[in-house]
Amino acid sequence: MDASERGKLLFKLADLVERDSAYLATLESLDSGKPFLPCFFVDLQGIIKTFRYYAGWADKIHGSTIPIDGEFFTLTRHEPIGVCGQIIPWNFPLVMTAWKLGPALSCGNTVVLKPAEQTPLTCLYLGALIKEAGFPPGVVNILPGYGPTAGAAISSHMGIDKVAFTGSTEVGKLIQEAAGKSNLKRVTLELGGKSPNIIFADADFELALEQAHQGVFFNNGQCCTAGSRIFVEEPIYDEFVRRSVERAQRRKVGNPFDPTTEHGPQVSEEQQRRVLELIQSGITEGAKLECGGKAPPTKGFFVEPTVFSNVKDHMRIAKEEIFGPVQQIMKFKTIEEVIERANNTEYGLAAAVFTRDISKAMTISAAVQAGTVWINCYNAMSCQCPFGGFKMSGNGRELGEIGLKEYTELKTITMKMSGKTS
Repeated sequence: MDASERGKLLFKLADLVERDSAYLATLESLDSGKPFLPCFFVDLQGIIKTFRYYAGWADKIHGSTIPIDGEFFTLTRHEPIGVCGQIIPWNFPLVMTAWKLGPALSCGNTVVLKPAEQTPLTCLYLGALIKEAGFPPGVVNILPGYGPTAGAAISSHMGIDKVAFTGSTEVGKLIQEAAGKSNLKRVTLELGGKSPNIIFADADFELALEQAHQGVFFNNGQCCTAGSRIFVEEPIYDEFVRRSVERAQRRKVGNPFDPTTEHGPQVSEEQQRRVLELIQSGITEGAKLECGGKAPPTKGFFVEPTVFSNVKDHMRIAKEEIFGPVQQIMKFKTIEEVIERANNTEYGLAAAVFTRDISKAMTISAAVQAGTVWINCYNAMSCQCPFGGFKMSGNGRELGEIGLKEYTELKTITMKMSGKTS
């Protein structure tokens, strides 16, 4: 298919998602428990922008000519990898689908896509929109199933040329191992995180407080980028803890379709149990539970917005990805100390720093080992900006122009010329 035609199909798909965005946000809320309004105004708008962004790239993916020595003419081509397996997580089902489908289809690949078993509905409805947009049969294949069966089959199948996965580090290791044992398929992984959020005493206090709150509790705490290790400079530590508790206690928990609800249930009973178990470990290991910590007496897999103070770096809640509404607030004294502690983790997905001092901000942003660093903001993301992790938070990048490179093979072509070229 002509590249420009691929772009037209992606533009059409974006238009259809925009047309049905209220319905898709409703399905997503029913499926995952996330509040409807942020799903509609944040997730769906981002999805539409992502499809349009990669639609615009479709006829702009090109190679270059290279002036090598001798009587030769050399050029490069970016060619589709082929069949791409894409395994989608349950915390942002439709967003992650757009992040993966957009560049894959823009580059001319075909896709076998497995939604998470907990949240398949929006991917299946998107399949109907893909058909309505006019994509040829077989270009996008949506395969619901479980990780150990459908996901494992995608990872090890000799006919799949690349796999993209977003999810836990544990499963990412299994996928990379399966790829190595099969056909050495290309692998991109966006995995777990335990992101540091560093707040200096000279920061805009109100801004830092609210951004730290949203950075942990957004999407019911089920974010790989969650700023769950909050390091607060000693002079403002006590006040920051007190105000963070007040904010958490004001957070409205309830029905995702109530427009006043900020916080819905966890995605499953299993996830609720895991979050509560980690909260209990924090209490057992000596952290101070400031508020929350329980499942409220209501139907559904809810966990109260929870705040811990006096958290030490060795505690499980400071080391493990909780993936729930649990805020850990730790104290620091010097910039050297906080850089060392921020990097003392196996993860490296994101980080943030709040300060009015540009020198501190740039020192932190250069020193922390993370794929994304935010200065005086949190979760400020865009389809134009590359996203991915250092260390055990994964490899490869999604979004932006560089995200296209994960879906092409680069071919070098050299031709002998009859005379020397300049």
